Amino acid sequence: MTTETAAQPGTLEAPQVRAMFDRIAGFYDLLNSVMTAGLHHKWRARAADLAAVGPGSSVLDVATGTGDLAIELAGRVGAGGTVIGSDFSEQMLVHARKKAPQLSFEWGDALALSYADDSYDAATVGFGARNFADLDQGLREMTRVVRPGGQVVVLEMTTPTKPPLSTFFRIWFDRVVPVIGKVAGDSEAYEYLPNSVKRWPGPHDLAGRLSDAGLVNVRYILTAGGIIAMHVGEKPAASVQ
Repeated sequence: MTTETAAQPGTLEAPQVRAMFDRIAGFYDLLNSVMTAGLHHKWRARAADLAAVGPGSSVLDVATGTGDLAIELAGRVGAGGTVIGSDFSEQMLVHARKKAPQLSFEWGDALALSYADDSYDAATVGFGARNFADLDQGLREMTRVVRPGGQVVVLEMTTPTKPPLSTFFRIWFDRVVPVIGKVAGDSEAYEYLPNSVKRWPGPHDLAGRLSDAGLVNVRYILTAGGIIAMHVGEKPAASVQ
């Protein structure tokens, strides 16, 4: 996970984002479940479907956080497969390793992945891409490490544009989520997180950026009334990066 520089209100520089995730790591899972009514697990399962991996496959989960998407993917690849979870927050990785000690969780910068070209059958990111300091560079890196024919999957929140859901979304993120952050003792984090969703590109724009990263057959699915977007693209035989 890396973040945009503080060029506008509500943004944080990369070291601040790293420190923020280190601070909230201990209650991150609980608040995720509270804020999504537990549905984030279902969304991760659908994202894993889009990765199109099976027994023996290898997957890199970027900005893995506490590892929920990596754990979901591990169930798909089985004992003969490989799942690596990468994140730049050491404390998030501590919790990921406790949850799934059988998996490999490694420190890594999403903008400069330390893996060779064409290493994985798929690369995924769940609720972490909006923290990349440079989204396009992060998408290029994910594309680079995937083998030709492999999938790159991005699972993120997006801002609904039509009422009544857009009204509910605005009230929830502008008023309720910051209150949750104050109760949790980290108001800065839960002010930053809603703002990061607001800055996130719309589904059509993100699809274009995945294409620009060198992917083909890019498509997306909106669910939860348009609050959640799942994008997937395929690395072609001759990658255009």
